[in-house]
Amino acid sequence: MILLNRETRKSISMVGANGHLNELGRVRLTRELFCGRYRPGQRVRLREIAAKYGLDNDAVLKLFKEVQSLGLITLSGNFAAVLHLPNAKEMHEAYEIRAGIEEIAGRTAAEALKGNTAELQKELDAMRVALSTGDLDGCAEHDVKFHKAILQSSGNGNLLRVWDALVFDVRIRISISKVSKDLPEVVESHQPIVDALRNGRAREASLLLRNHVETFAEYLKKSDSDSGVHRAFRKDMEGAKDVQQAFFPPQSFSIPCLSCETFYQPARGIGGDYYDFLSLSGGRWGIAIGDVSGKGIGAALLMASLQASLRAQALHPHLHLTELIGDVNRLVYESSPTAFFASLFYAEYKPATRMLQYVNAGHNPPIIVRPQMESCELFYLRAQAVPIGMFVDTQFAATKFQLAKDDILVAYTDGITEAANASGELWGLERLERLLRSCGRMAPNEIVERILAEVSEFANGEPQRDDVTLVVMKVQEGCEI
Repeated sequence: MILLNRETRKSISMVGANGHLNELGRVRLTRELFCGRYRPGQRVRLREIAAKYGLDNDAVLKLFKEVQSLGLITLSGNFAAVLHLPNAKEMHEAYEIRAGIEEIAGRTAAEALKGNTAELQKELDAMRVALSTGDLDGCAEHDVKFHKAILQSSGNGNLLRVWDALVFDVRIRISISKVSKDLPEVVESHQPIVDALRNGRAREASLLLRNHVETFAEYLKKSDSDSGVHRAFRKDMEGAKDVQQAFFPPQSFSIPCLSCETFYQPARGIGGDYYDFLSLSGGRWGIAIGDVSGKGIGAALLMASLQASLRAQALHPHLHLTELIGDVNRLVYESSPTAFFASLFYAEYKPATRMLQYVNAGHNPPIIVRPQMESCELFYLRAQAVPIGMFVDTQFAATKFQLAKDDILVAYTDGITEAANASGELWGLERLERLLRSCGRMAPNEIVERILAEVSEFANGEPQRDDVTLVVMKVQEGCEI
């Protein structure tokens, strides 16, 4: 045995202490760079940073090079750097990749970690201690070690290389303080992962890891949405929703001898679905439903352009629907981006004759439900042309359909039929048809409620992926032929 004298022991102790302090300084610097301590656009000198955080110049330069790969800083001459605003979209996309990496790692690491999770439990317990004392830096560091230990146990070097290439160590250190309100739940979500790995349950561990990362990413999105910029954006969005709502017919609007119920719900606050009713000359009524490509603000702007073009043409005297929709198509084509298009069903209805003349430009075929003794007969107002705005010289054919008393017209956008459940299965046209065959004696509002209820039950809590619009009309007595 070699006995160390007091000076030697003191020297070794100082080296260990300095190493620990350097590590804490590096973690604190990483977090403070992008969590409010420094301003976007601010220029910092690396030597001053090194002195402030108790680091050497090489350690600071190495860290800044890692962070530069995220686009968060730009290194410049004279050993300095300029800070940038974090790119939230890029961060969320990276976390989608991380979720996949950890799912694979959990599945392949389960065999190696079966009955051998003491190190993981140790890191989790350290996270809990750090959380209880408010030590976010310590919590982040043990979080990193926990997840890297699983990656290393998987034996898959490719996963580690992707982890390092996307600098997830740094991302976690940056992000921890952003989710501080939800951090207790984040920390405790590690325990089921440890339990599944300890018992060798590979599939369960992989799904728990993916869920952990995806939940963490959702907390990050929530944090970003609570920022001042996002609050201002949400205020603007609320104003935009009010403006868009004014584009739709008022609830009190009615067409003679047609009872009507509508439903509209965008996927992102405002959207590109569209419906409209127009009072025309000669006792005719215009009925429109459309779906603009895309979602959100861009789709809403293009929807407004489509509506304005259709109204301008429909309210002018015209001989044929083919010419009217052709003119609308040219206006939209000439005033829209190259990739823009919109499906559109437009009909003109005469209550006195119950005659419906229509053009279907690439839209989901509205369904006519005709009640029979035991079931209902279904008729489809199918598309005869490509969507509006795709080609300048498209020809649009018009078709007539004779409605009868008690007939029901159901028009919808694909947010209904393409609603998906957790397995990715779509609700689909067959389910809609089956439902409609039993709705012949229902009022329009009852049909809308039933469709929405069945779609919601099928989706079972999955987020809405597309704008949803329903228009249901029933022919009533009073406007006899």
